Amino acid sequence: MRYLIFLVALFAAATNAADTVDFTLPDLDGKQVSLSDFRGKWVIVNYWATWCPPCLEEIPGLVDLHDNNTDTLVVLGIDHEEVNDEYLREFVESHMISYPILRMEPVPVTPLGPVLGLPTTYIISPQGEAVARQEGPVTREDIEQYIARKQAQVAKQ
Repeated sequence: MRYLIFLVALFAAATNAADTVDFTLPDLDGKQVSLSDFRGKWVIVNYWATWCPPCLEEIPGLVDLHDNNTDTLVVLGIDHEEVNDEYLREFVESHMISYPILRMEPVPVTPLGPVLGLPTTYIISPQGEAVARQEGPVTREDIEQYIARKQAQVAKQ
């Protein structure tokens, strides 16, 4: 029961899921990537920075989540800091980050909503709706359980 309360609190700051959301940002090679490129999959948008210890703790779980769910899910890491491309590319390689990393300037409000602290994670439904927001670290298990619960709700309808 305590774990269920934790999960409810974890994603209690769900965004308004009435509208689809989209943005376009460059990846590490300068290619423009849009959120809408991933319609039909769950998208985990993780705002992070290289200097952020909780962000670094999340990386292995996010890599595992991304690599083991490629048919149904994608993780997008959005670097939310001002660092040069070479440093970021080396950081991504040294931490074996396999999911796409996108760049944006650190701003308090993004196209998805507020990013007031790092890490901040948004979960986007396969229909392109922002359904949850978490400020602070998340785990692979937290995300998988949240998605399973949302899928069960949809199946009941």
